[in-house]
Amino acid sequence: MGVPREIAVVTILDAARKIFSEHGFTGASIAAVAREAGIPKANIHYYFSTKEILYQEVLHRTVQEWLGDCETWLRPESSADTALRGYVMSKLAFSRINPHASRLFAHEILGGARYLGDYLSTTLRDAIHPFKETFETWMARGEIPKGDPTHFLFCLWAMTQWYADMQPQVTALLEKETLEESDFQVAAETILSLVLRKTA
Repeated sequence: MGVPREIAVVTILDAARKIFSEHGFTGASIAAVAREAGIPKANIHYYFSTKEILYQEVLHRTVQEWLGDCETWLRPESSADTALRGYVMSKLAFSRINPHASRLFAHEILGGARYLGDYLSTTLRDAIHPFKETFETWMARGEIPKGDPTHFLFCLWAMTQWYADMQPQVTALLEKETLEESDFQVAAETILSLVLRKTA
């Protein structure tokens, strides 16, 4: 029996995420993804006809996983304290377990979002509206500092992704070879002490 489609696709996307994050779109190859996944190159072409399609799917999958965390936690009926604690912990856990995903996204954005531009300006822009409304609700209730809700989301993303995107810098400054779970716990508490600070 062959490998079920769902398992095969996940295996390919996980391998592609690692290869693309390490070598970028130009430096990566379908052959390298196949070696990483431990499957024939033809199997990848069966599901993804071109390297560009595979690359875009990896990027879209990463953003959808991040949005899933937002949808789970950033709800106006929840208290900001409970929701942001859950969100920050979940996002940092993702950065710890899947650093390749965050780095790949950062590479794409720093490169001018050539393959993700349309997605960002349409799908993602529409998707963040509910989260902005949630932040406005929390601001009105005095649970988080007042300010621009879109920039508040930017700050949340930046702080939680930093530990993956800039991991060599973080480990060097902390004088560690690798980040441990306790480091992410300290990071979470620090971030929460900032975003939950109430205005007078």
